[in-house]
Amino acid sequence: MARVGGSMGLRWCLGARRHASGMDGCRRNAVGQELLGLISLSSMALLQPRRTYRAALCTELTKPLTIRDIPSAPLQPDEVRVRVRCCGLNFADILACHGLYQDKHPLPFTPGMEFSGDVLEIGAAISSMKKGDRVIGLANIKAMAEEYIADQKLLWTIPQGLSYEDAAALPISYGTAILALKHRAQTQPGETVLVTAAAGATGLAVVDVATNILKAKVIAAAGSQQKCHLALQKGASQSVNYSWLNLREEVKKLTASKGVNVVIDTIGGDIFKEALHSLAWEGRIVVVGFAGGTIPSIPANLLLLKNISALGLYWGRYREEDFPVCSSALSSVLQYCHEGRIQPHIGAVFKLEEINEAFAHVKQRRSVGKVVISVS
Repeated sequence: MARVGGSMGLRWCLGARRHASGMDGCRRNAVGQELLGLISLSSMALLQPRRTYRAALCTELTKPLTIRDIPSAPLQPDEVRVRVRCCGLNFADILACHGLYQDKHPLPFTPGMEFSGDVLEIGAAISSMKKGDRVIGLANIKAMAEEYIADQKLLWTIPQGLSYEDAAALPISYGTAILALKHRAQTQPGETVLVTAAAGATGLAVVDVATNILKAKVIAAAGSQQKCHLALQKGASQSVNYSWLNLREEVKKLTASKGVNVVIDTIGGDIFKEALHSLAWEGRIVVVGFAGGTIPSIPANLLLLKNISALGLYWGRYREEDFPVCSSALSSVLQYCHEGRIQPHIGAVFKLEEINEAFAHVKQRRSVGKVVISVS
């Protein structure tokens, strides 16, 4: 290649340098304009108000809950944002807000373990749901709010024709009933089932499932005549008002001294002991909770003499330890409900702003069936 030399070469070099310098200036100007645009967009984003939603907050244990605005969190690829319509109130929610539940939550927190609502937004990795789908879901906490971000595997489609209120009453009460009767006690058609606190949310669900799904005979035990009557309406064959009568003696009369095959107990204390003594040979008692406030001890000699089994059921653990069992139970509940074979009983509905009144309603034992919080 020919060499460029002399004054011509010098002028060419200087011209090329000026041209390159001009190009660099253009590039710097373009980059600067782009940066200014990004900064402007960022500033606009910062100036825009962040979306919020209302939630019930426990800020201090044993104290009334407050309703506050909470900033919406960003959605992860495998998550679903749900507009909560209704939330089921469980005794466990009240225990959690008093620091008495087995799962402890750092303050402040929003209670709520089950809900119904509509899909607002789906993460980038979600293909099985779309905006507007009606769903029910399970949560550890945070469901007593206008918005909830859920793991997609903890959401189920609400059957057509089922209201948001009824849907919110299903997951925990009926999921517990299915697991207690079928999975733990292995209840068979024709067996006799004794249900304590039979007019409560879980009690009525157990009566409903035992009678209408498993075709068992149910003895409903409750603390008032009104509650006993409700359980009989739900399908129980017989009832015992244990505020007036001795449960053990009454069950003995009703079963011609044979006893019952299965007990589902949510109370504990002396009622549990009487129920335990009411079991027949090779009977099964399932411990679901201690709503009475006293955790009883079990005389091991009685287990031996009558070959009976004492079983526990902590519904929430199945989500972590054996999710297929949990999912199958809830899918069965939804199928039975869709077929019209079971029907939840809604005892009372409160607005989100009335959350403390709802808690009081349950704590004072005025509730029957499920108490539901109408959120939006």
